Amino acid sequence: MIKHAMLSSLLLLLACKGNSSKSFIFRYCNSQHENHPRSQSMEYFKEILEKRTFGRIQVENYFSAVLGTEFEIQDMVATGALQGTRGGGFPNANKKYNLFMLPFLVENWDEAIRLLSSTFTQKINAEARQNGYHVPACGISQGFRAHTNNVKPIESPADIKGLKMRVPQQEVYVINAQILKANPQEIPSSEIYMALKLGVVDGQDNPVSNIWDNKIYEVQKYLSITNYSMGPDPFMVNLEWYKKLPEDLQHIFDQTAIEAVKYSDKLSRDNEAEYTAKLSKKLKINYVTVENLEKFRKATEPVYQYFVDKGYFTWDDINEARACSKSNQTTLSIAEQ
Repeated sequence: MIKHAMLSSLLLLLACKGNSSKSFIFRYCNSQHENHPRSQSMEYFKEILEKRTFGRIQVENYFSAVLGTEFEIQDMVATGALQGTRGGGFPNANKKYNLFMLPFLVENWDEAIRLLSSTFTQKINAEARQNGYHVPACGISQGFRAHTNNVKPIESPADIKGLKMRVPQQEVYVINAQILKANPQEIPSSEIYMALKLGVVDGQDNPVSNIWDNKIYEVQKYLSITNYSMGPDPFMVNLEWYKKLPEDLQHIFDQTAIEAVKYSDKLSRDNEAEYTAKLSKKLKINYVTVENLEKFRKATEPVYQYFVDKGYFTWDDINEARACSKSNQTTLSIAEQ
C-alpha cells in the first residue's frame, strides 16, 4: 500500500511537471506596418511574455497584413489558424463594439481612455466569449480619425457631400458617410493607397498615425482635422487556445496583454502631435472649427438611432458609455469579468 501510494504520488508529480513544462505558440497578425504603435506594442508583448513565462509561450508576430485583410485575419483567429489579432474585424467578436465608433461619442483622449478602461467596456470584452473570443484588454484604435481628400478642404458637413470616400469595412463608418451624403466605398486598409492613387476614391479618413505610416500624403492634397470618431482596439484571442493554457499562464498572458495595449495607447497619444506636424508639411491642413464640429455632430445624430434600431445596443448602453467617459471608475480584474 505504501509503495502504491508513493508510486501514485510520483506519477502525479511527473504529470504536473510535464504540464508546467508544456509550451504554447501564439501566432498573431495585424494590418499595420512594423513601426506602427500597435505593432510596436506587440513586439513589446512578445518580449515581456516570453520572458515572464520562461519561454513556455512563444509569440510569432506578423505585420503589414501579410496573412490577409483584417477580416480574413479575423476569420483565421475564429477558426484557430491564428491565435490572436487586433484590428477592424472586432464587430465579429461583439456587435456592441460598434458603439465605440459612434461619431462624437467622446471628445478627447482622456474621455476615451476612461471609457475603454471602464467596467462597461470590460463587460463587453467578457461577452465576446460567447462568440469564441477571449479579450483581456481593449484600448484605443490608434487615435481619433481625420479626413483626407483630393478635392477641397473639409470644413463643414456640406463639403463631404458627393465625395467618393474610402471607408473601413465597418458598418458604423459606412452609415456615417451615407448620412453625410458622401459616396462610401468599403476598401481594405491594405488597398487604400492604390485606390487613392488610381482615383477610385477621392478621399478617406483614418487616425493620423495610419495616414503617415501608409504614406497617404503621397496621393492626397488636403488633411482636415475632424476628430469625429475613435475606434476600440480589443486584443482578440481564440478562446479555445486560451482555455488550454494552465491557470498561471493565463494570468501572465492577461496581465501582459493589458500592459501591451496601454503601451500602444501611450505611443499613439504621445506621437499624435508629431504625426500631425509631419503631415502638415506634406498636405494642406485645416482644423474644423468648434462651430462646424457642432454641425457635424447634429448631422450625424441619426447614426445612433440606426444602430439602436438594429439592436446592436440600446440608448441605455450609449448613456452608460458617455457617463463612464466622464467619470473615474474602478475597473474589474480579469478574474471578475
